[in-house]
Amino acid sequence: MNGSSVANTSPSVKSKEDQGLSGHDEKENPFAEYMWMENEEDFNRQVEEELQEQDFLDRCFQEMLDEEDQDWFIPSRDLPQAMGQLQQQLNGLSVSDGHDSEDILSKSNLNPDAKEFIPGVKY
Repeated sequence: MNGSSVANTSPSVKSKEDQGLSGHDEKENPFAEYMWMENEEDFNRQVEEELQEQDFLDRCFQEMLDEEDQDWFIPSRDLPQAMGQLQQQLNGLSVSDGHDSEDILSKSNLNPDAKEFIPGVKY
């Protein structure tokens, strides 16, 4: 969709009578370079449609990016400020390496000889 296709819509072949009356053919027409203005309204309409189409595509692309941003979970954006403190506390937790397990077992109230618990089974 370029302007050259609109500019070339006028007939390029003139009859011999037309050439004889004017005394010039199209190649010698002093206004030949301005003939595109004959179809200026069509050209403007075509350019406007192209610009509207490009604007529509840009808006759709931006909307797609905005939807994608909403789908991603970003803690700094999606969590309330109080959750930030919890997150810091969670980051400070560590898994025990087993040195304190004997101490926990000695203080436990659980029966080490008890049967394994299986949900739904009555003993």
